[in-house]
Amino acid sequence: MEEQVQDAILTELQRQSEDPECNFNLFQAGSRLAVDGEIDLDALVLAIVGSLAGGP
Repeated sequence: MEEQVQDAILTELQRQSEDPECNFNLFQAGSRLAVDGEIDLDALVLAIVGSLAGGP
């Protein structure tokens, strides 16, 4: 389950960082992340819950 959550977090943060309307940068080095800016927490939570429920 931990891997599902980690994948969901990374996928959603990458999606948000590529969205021109979101204003943040994501830097990844192995299992470490650095985020500069604002994260849409609602979208992140929905992505995590969706992955645990079997969603895409």
